[in-house]
Amino acid sequence: MARAKEGVSPSVIISAAGLILVVAVPFLFIVLQAIFPELGRGSLAAPFSMLASTLGDPKLIDMTLNTLVLGALVVALSALIAVPLAVLRALFRVPGAVIWDVLFLIPFMIPPYIATLGWIMTLQPRGYLSQIAGFDLATFLFSVPGIVFVMTLNTFPVVYFAVSRTVETVGSRYADVARVFGASSARAFWRITLPLSTPGLAASLLLVFAMAIEEYGTPAALGGRAGFQVLVTAIDLRVSDWPIDLPGAAILSLVLAVLSFSAFLLQRWILMRRSYQTTTGKPQESAKRDLGLWRIPVVGVFALVALVATGLPLLAILATASSRTISGGLRWSNLGLSNFTAILVDSSGALKALGTSLSLGLAAAIVTGILGALSAYAVVKSKMRGRGLLDALTILPNALPGIVVAVGLILAWNQPWLAITPYNTVLILLLAYCCILLPQPVRYSTAAFHQIGDNLEAAARVFGASPLTALRRILLPLIMPSLMASMLLVFAVATRELVASSVVAPVGVATISTYIWRQFEQGSIGLGMAMAFITIMITTALPLILLSLMGRRGSLL
Repeated sequence: MARAKEGVSPSVIISAAGLILVVAVPFLFIVLQAIFPELGRGSLAAPFSMLASTLGDPKLIDMTLNTLVLGALVVALSALIAVPLAVLRALFRVPGAVIWDVLFLIPFMIPPYIATLGWIMTLQPRGYLSQIAGFDLATFLFSVPGIVFVMTLNTFPVVYFAVSRTVETVGSRYADVARVFGASSARAFWRITLPLSTPGLAASLLLVFAMAIEEYGTPAALGGRAGFQVLVTAIDLRVSDWPIDLPGAAILSLVLAVLSFSAFLLQRWILMRRSYQTTTGKPQESAKRDLGLWRIPVVGVFALVALVATGLPLLAILATASSRTISGGLRWSNLGLSNFTAILVDSSGALKALGTSLSLGLAAAIVTGILGALSAYAVVKSKMRGRGLLDALTILPNALPGIVVAVGLILAWNQPWLAITPYNTVLILLLAYCCILLPQPVRYSTAAFHQIGDNLEAAARVFGASPLTALRRILLPLIMPSLMASMLLVFAVATRELVASSVVAPVGVATISTYIWRQFEQGSIGLGMAMAFITIMITTALPLILLSLMGRRGSLL
């Protein structure tokens, strides 16, 4: 009762205002575009006239099923790879643990369309594998299993880092107590450690599913030859091919939103079935166990995953970037540093594009980190009415492809009656990145808040702390490891985002992704790959340096 009389917390007001600006406004215009097909011309005529023809398309069922199958398979394979590795990393002394963390972080830093092109260059007929070993795997690559394989290598780090940090926070203390009372190691893990880690596992798998169903580059590059069309590629065709069909794209986007909301509801049902709170809310101090005879096999598994997920794509990217001509193949006479030299001398505006993307990535990480933490607090810890609506707003962006978010932003902010607008400025890029990437800090923060008991905040309130003070001094430090990890993911994705950048970037403003894409279109694949390789190195090293300076490297890696 006392809490109810205090009114709405400032943190709730800030999170609500931020979500309305970043998420609700562009989504509202997407809905309006789906209802009013002439909205782009400033008319509300013929409402709902496009729904029947779009939803009645017989291909829609196949595309929807393909989208669901793709998302489910990527989630399953990501969990199969990441969960065992994460548990080993959290509970045992794995030799070179920090090195493996860095190597597993790199795949997430590689833009999906770049990684896909690297695998095509490697596995296609007369590709790098064919030049070295005499055979190719094109049949596998251009198939549904190949699409799942390539996408999983990009997404499994999300599960690995979330689960390893969550299991490490839970620690082995409670499992040790169970073993004192006669439980086996396996039973203690399955009945105690893993259930307590459910919030982090569920949050990361939800993110992987959302990333899989909205990913455009890999299905577009590989799915065409496999005859495998998903919703996001169909939406892109309606937006980019003449005649432009914005109402149809908006309607298909709403179908995609339903799929994402279904995953969100499943995660919510899992988290609400039981409590996952620990007594103190603090990480448990416990010594990690020695691997013993399993030391060499475990290191071998980590090395194999690192080789396939990180080593092979990087080598393919580096080989392409170092090739004077693509047709010259893997010959010493065809290798050189001319493409890297062209990047460093900035003859084509590469350094300016690099600086723009890094600045926008950092800004997006900060904004989404703050807004994500406040929104998660409002949903998990506050007692306000309408928090379910806030929670729904945080998951919406993952249900919308970047191209549709960009269209929503254009429709929202390119209105003639607006006195001040971010349209045609770099701020529109920042809004696009924040809208697309906000769910990551929210999901990670939500999982962390679910593991913190209400007793800590209640004790602070008894001693006179305001809700904002309790959040700033107690809760935020406890969720900071998860929040920082999610902000690093936002930074990595924002610096390489392609689709929204190509649509809403102001004239004369180039980002890393638009620069690389322009080089591909012009036939300068080596130059584009050189830019991609430099970007991967920077976006991997910069977060590590930042964490080291902040003194938090040990808690996140």
